[in-house]
Amino acid sequence: MRTYSPKASEIHRTWYVVDADGLTLGRMATEVARVLRGKHKTMFTPHLDTGDHVIIINADKVVLTSNKAETKRVYRHSGYPGGIKSATYAELLDRKPEDAVRRTVRGMLPKNRLGRQMLRKLKVYAGPTHPHAAQQPEPLEIDAARTRS
Repeated sequence: MRTYSPKASEIHRTWYVVDADGLTLGRMATEVARVLRGKHKTMFTPHLDTGDHVIIINADKVVLTSNKAETKRVYRHSGYPGGIKSATYAELLDRKPEDAVRRTVRGMLPKNRLGRQMLRKLKVYAGPTHPHAAQQPEPLEIDAARTRS
């Protein structure tokens, strides 16, 4: 029996929307990365992009457990000697909550051109509105990421 490999015409992409209000950042990011890769589908193939589109709203209301918001640091480098800059996750969530969520999901995707292709299907918005209503996104429930409060 031959191994099944889906053709580009057989890959059907659906749109999902995730309300990040009160969700734990890491637990939400693992589920979003799973959907972006397509691991939730029966036709998952590691070398093809079979995943779906994901819209994350209310990224500014995401939660980090324990003391991670103040202790975990985010680094970037300008490319010049001594050009490293760092900030805490709390500062990044205050300044650019979309980048904090996108950066976390990006770390859970493959580090190659396939991963960059998957990341293009992720749309992150700080507020409760998004311009993708025409795609009729389905809600993606992530109950494991809810904080116990």
